[in-house]
Amino acid sequence: MVQIKEQIRLQKYIADCGVTSRRRAETMISQGRVIVNGEVVARQGVKIDPLTDQVMIDGKKLALNYRVTKKTLLLHKPIGYVTTMDDPQNRSLVKDLYADLKERLFPVGRLDINTSGLLLCTNDGELANQLMHPRYKFEKEYQITVAGHFDKSDLAALKDGVELEDGPAQPLKAEIKHSHSRQSELLMVIREGRNRQVRRMMMALGFSVITLRRTRLAFLTLDGVQKGSWRWLQAAEVKRLRKMTEGENPCKN
Repeated sequence: MVQIKEQIRLQKYIADCGVTSRRRAETMISQGRVIVNGEVVARQGVKIDPLTDQVMIDGKKLALNYRVTKKTLLLHKPIGYVTTMDDPQNRSLVKDLYADLKERLFPVGRLDINTSGLLLCTNDGELANQLMHPRYKFEKEYQITVAGHFDKSDLAALKDGVELEDGPAQPLKAEIKHSHSRQSELLMVIREGRNRQVRRMMMALGFSVITLRRTRLAFLTLDGVQKGSWRWLQAAEVKRLRKMTEGENPCKN
């Protein structure tokens, strides 16, 4: 009997192996970090047979048995941890917080080192790709403490939108929780995920951020998850996230 080969795109294979998201895998391919059967592959669209082809990234061989059990956890990230899989400055990594797990999970998106809060980590490359895709615009809620008195005129300016170096930015929702002469506490919801976007929006209004914490992603919250701890996402939660990316109403949260 002739065995029918199942060929899949290289970036999908890398994501399915739990290495990183599909979008990040495409970047790694473009950087020439991926070798297939002894040859560097630096172009997109290449297909491989996961049962017979040998794939290496940065000199490390990927397992042929790539159909791992897909798992996703919700982490309450503390300040002082970076959301990368390695760090040349030898800083603490978010993966250190779940280092006892046998699964190799990678962060979905990023929270900078001085930002705390909700972060998903997964070995499901397809789910990660969907969550980070700009098309779907999942709501992200932040609690912000800024230096100085943030008044109603500042709030109005924020709601009108601010101009950043990479284009205008406007919150979906913003409100003042407390405001004093020395510092103010705000709540803001955005649907974009640009680099350091919340901090830059505050800076555009002349305010420096003292603390920044992400408290919600879509319908997921930090309820019951202490700082530095995590919990597994339930199957129903993963299913609900996937449904949000199936085109029915991707921006509805």
